[in-house]
Parts: sequence; C-alpha cells; structure tokens
Amino acid sequence: MSVQGIIRTSQYLTFKLDNEIYAMDITTVREVLDIIPITKVPQMPDFMCGVINLRGGVVPVVDLRLKFGLKKATSLKETCIVIIEVILDDEQTILGILVDSVLEVISLDPEQIDPPPRIGTRLKTEFIRGMGKKDTEFIIILETTKVFSAQELAIVQAADDMPVPETSEGANAEEEKNE
Repeated sequence: MSVQGIIRTSQYLTFKLDNEIYAMDITTVREVLDIIPITKVPQMPDFMCGVINLRGGVVPVVDLRLKFGLKKATSLKETCIVIIEVILDDEQTILGILVDSVLEVISLDPEQIDPPPRIGTRLKTEFIRGMGKKDTEFIIILETTKVFSAQELAIVQAADDMPVPETSEGANAEEEKNE
C-alpha cells in the first residue's frame, strides 16, 4: 500500500537522528554543511540553536533532535547542518537543521513507501509523509512543510531579519568579494 500523492520514484536525502534513519525530499534540500559556529539568539525556543552566516545571509538553525523530543547530542563528530527551503505564507524561508549525520541520497518507488503509522490520537504523526523501506530498514520520510508549526516558522522567519553574525567564513567571503 503506497502513500497517497506519491506516484513516482523520488529521491530523498537520508540522515540519522539517534539510531533512526530519516529522509526528506531532495528537492527541499539546498546543501549540506559540516558543523560551523552557531550564534545563539536569546529568548528562542529550546530547539532553536541560533543562526549561522551563510554567504552573508542569516540562516536560523534548528536542532531536530530537540524538536523531536530527543536528548541533545553528546558528540558532534559527524553532525551536519542540512540547509532546506520551507514555504511559509507563500514565502520561501531558508532554514538549517542540525542532524547527527548525513547518510546518502536514495531513490524510493511509491510501492516502497507505506503510510505513516496510526498510533492513536495522542501522538502527532502529521509531519511524517510515509515509512520508506530499503532492504530491512525503515526510513521515516518527513513532510518538511509540517515538521514545524506556522508559529514556530514565524519565530524562525523573525530570526532571518537579524543582523548577519560575524564569522571567519563571513569575513573570508567578504574578502573574496572585494578582490
């Protein structure tokens, strides 16, 4: 039984959080960065790490582990920031999500994706697009537009309006621009 709306083979970026494999449609992913300094922003929700300077632009970064109710990572050895595009009120928002590690880009046919599990009414699963199956592993496919509520995305969007934090990356980009 395939998921309604998934009618063709699609590519997904897979990544790990804790010991689970997650995926998101590759069309929402702009790039993957190694961990870089994150500037903390006061009075943000716990899952908001802060902002980064990405080629002169402010990009809010969310710790997906904290957003999903997991414990904060103890090791940042393979941690990456996945830069994604999310649409909020018909406006594109660029967002960084902190993940334990990025695995690979995979293709899944519609018949390899089952609907999200129905686990009563207490657990929210609307942000799960489907459960992919690759070999013997399950892959939780995220619906990026539903991972964050409109209110959370509004907070993230407000962080976009902040001044660009100074980092060595930003300084180097500025120097290269001036040459």
